[in-house]
Amino acid sequence: MAKAKVTMIKDDLKKQLSDLHKFGKYYDDLIDEYMYLRTVRQKLKKDIKDKGVRYSFINGNGKEQEKPNESIANLIKIEQIMLKIINDLGINQPFLEPKSEPTLNNEKAEIGDERDLL
Repeated sequence: MAKAKVTMIKDDLKKQLSDLHKFGKYYDDLIDEYMYLRTVRQKLKKDIKDKGVRYSFINGNGKEQEKPNESIANLIKIEQIMLKIINDLGINQPFLEPKSEPTLNNEKAEIGDERDLL
């Protein structure tokens, strides 16, 4: 399932670039880099889920200590790079304006106005 999802995302990125008339090895390389970083991101998320935000370890003196999970900082860095790649590819999520409700003669009908029955 995960492999199919990776393929779908990669194909979707390629289609979006094709729609923008962007072709070539440069774009293919950026997509491959994005997909690699996506797998790294998934591993970092798994590590955070397994170990938590902080985890205990035994230091060289045999004492148990707690330290922050470095995967959190690395996850933020990886996601920033991924967003930069998407920006470099020129792929932006389209913004759709919400549809306004149609009114008679583009005027807002007031409550109790006879036009609101039409």
